[in-house]
Amino acid sequence: MHELAVAQALVERVDAVIAQHQASTATLIRVRIGPLAGVVPELLATAFPLAAAGSRMEHAQLEFIHAPIQVRCRTCGAETEAAMNRLTCGACGDWHTQILSGDELLLESVELINDTPLDSPLSAHPNV
Repeated sequence: MHELAVAQALVERVDAVIAQHQASTATLIRVRIGPLAGVVPELLATAFPLAAAGSRMEHAQLEFIHAPIQVRCRTCGAETEAAMNRLTCGACGDWHTQILSGDELLLESVELINDTPLDSPLSAHPNV
């Protein structure tokens, strides 16, 4: 199940975001995923708690934003939605298309909590 490796990479990236913003935890993680990304959202949702165990996002909610498949026709230039097993132009029906979206797996956003009080010595010296 390669979704566990994807979940581990997601945990690493979110941990970097937490550190960058000097936060203590992440509460909500939004991931944009297309049907052509090669990742099954349900399996990623199952793997995420395993990868996040003991981390600063252990109790975070994982939310998916489903990206539609969009193609640009190389014949007529139209940009239309397409089906996973039928990447044809919705305007003229030609199969000479370029995928514009639907193959992405992106960290969309992270909601953070910062427990450090503003008058703390740590807030005065963020590099400590």
